[in-house]
Amino acid sequence: MSIQISPLSVKELRTKTGAGMMDCKQALQAANGDIEIAVENLRKKGLASADKKLTRLATEGIIDSYIHIGSRIGVLIELNCETDFVARRIEFQKLAKNLAMQVAACQSVFYVSINDIPQEIIDREIRIESGKEDIINKPPEIKEQIIKARIDKRLKELCLMHQCFIKDQKVLIEDLVKEHIALLGENIKVRRFQRFILGEKIDLN
Repeated sequence: MSIQISPLSVKELRTKTGAGMMDCKQALQAANGDIEIAVENLRKKGLASADKKLTRLATEGIIDSYIHIGSRIGVLIELNCETDFVARRIEFQKLAKNLAMQVAACQSVFYVSINDIPQEIIDREIRIESGKEDIINKPPEIKEQIIKARIDKRLKELCLMHQCFIKDQKVLIEDLVKEHIALLGENIKVRRFQRFILGEKIDLN
């Protein structure tokens, strides 16, 4: 027998996830009224449905900006979707703003995803890790495993999609985008971004 779910709980879950009313009610019933479990289940469901849309062409969207307090750091970001209709949705525009803010906050991030990192950067990181003293005397197979793990970690540190969302550390940016794909029903891609830091690269000589 399904438990009674209050409209207030449904509304709270809808606010947290953006899912439909019936989806929220069913998720709460399956979770015996536990909102946190319902949120997790809806996110899993959304990520699975979003994966199917990732290959669809996304050529519409917006260019948005974020200027940090004090006006010393600014970011421009291009976020693409499939239609102009979704580009005008407040949820899409809020996502663009949040992603621009994320780029401003993560100043070690220079690429959207690992696939965007030039091979010469990867080769440089491999050379650096291979020459570290703590692995010089380890057996070759162990050394290779350590280098691979460190390179994977380093490359993720350089990429926006592998960062934890500054507003919710339990959510990766990659999953945040997928949640919006599920919510809005279209493929969404971060095409590019540019960070501006006041005084950067000024030659004082």
